[in-house]
Amino acid sequence: MKRKIIIDTDPGQDDAVAMLLAFASPEEVDVVGITAVAGNVPLELTAKNARIICELAGKPDTKVFAGCDRPLRRDLVTAEYVHGKTGLNGPVLPDPTMPLQDQHAVDFIIDTLCAHDPGTVTLCPLGPLTNIATAFELAPEIIERVQEIVLMGGAYFEVGNVTPAAEFNIYVDPQAADIVFRSGVPLVVMPLDVTHNALVTKARNDAFRALPGEVGHAVAEMTDFFERFDKEKYGSDGAPLHDPTVIAYLIQPDLFRGRHINVQIETQSELTMGMTVADWWGVTDHPPNALFVGDVDSDAFFALLTERIARL
Repeated sequence: MKRKIIIDTDPGQDDAVAMLLAFASPEEVDVVGITAVAGNVPLELTAKNARIICELAGKPDTKVFAGCDRPLRRDLVTAEYVHGKTGLNGPVLPDPTMPLQDQHAVDFIIDTLCAHDPGTVTLCPLGPLTNIATAFELAPEIIERVQEIVLMGGAYFEVGNVTPAAEFNIYVDPQAADIVFRSGVPLVVMPLDVTHNALVTKARNDAFRALPGEVGHAVAEMTDFFERFDKEKYGSDGAPLHDPTVIAYLIQPDLFRGRHINVQIETQSELTMGMTVADWWGVTDHPPNALFVGDVDSDAFFALLTERIARL
């Protein structure tokens, strides 16, 4: 069935590709709105970048809302060393002309969940979980109205990409992640373990570049820039394309394999702050609270992504 979704994001080149995939898939997803959060770059840039991508996709009527500009209880950590100064380094894209909505993103999330029937809106966080957690704290009555949260964040076997123990999105605001993971909302988690099986190889990026029109070429230039850091870091043939896995799961969930397990967030130790403590082997008696995805059919994933991007 077609899903109504709110994309909560901190673009970021891979966030941008996820947004494009959603816009190109109207049969499966209806983007109710985009909420920006500070993460890969500060909020001013993530809100700007979200509008740039809406216009690139030919969707200037999409409502974009700026949200929280810092984590709940920690200083903001950003990732310009990966994404570049703007967050969207790579292609040369014009500044947006579409407006930023006046309403705060958190209020939009609350109002949208209250306005729709319970269980009909899915939240798709692609960055730190600050906006979602803040909405849950301000209006706990909305928690039971959420259909599902499908998010990119965390790791188990791969462990951390920003510290030895933690993945970036969870590390930036572990307190927010803790609130979300303890909320009781059905969770689907795309950790590094799955995204590192979705590498943008040269052949896959060449396929984006060969698509007709502006969007495919822009995607290729984004991933050209984005992958330089991860290829050097991991010594791989390409960089993991993290955030589009969230949208791909909504479109074609049978591409993914995982387990329903218990996942808790470390918020006490600075050594392991933001670690997703995933009970993959069921060694505790803690009840499962998330579908923790461990693998993806990468060829089918990139075939889907290339086919959909060609629509824009």
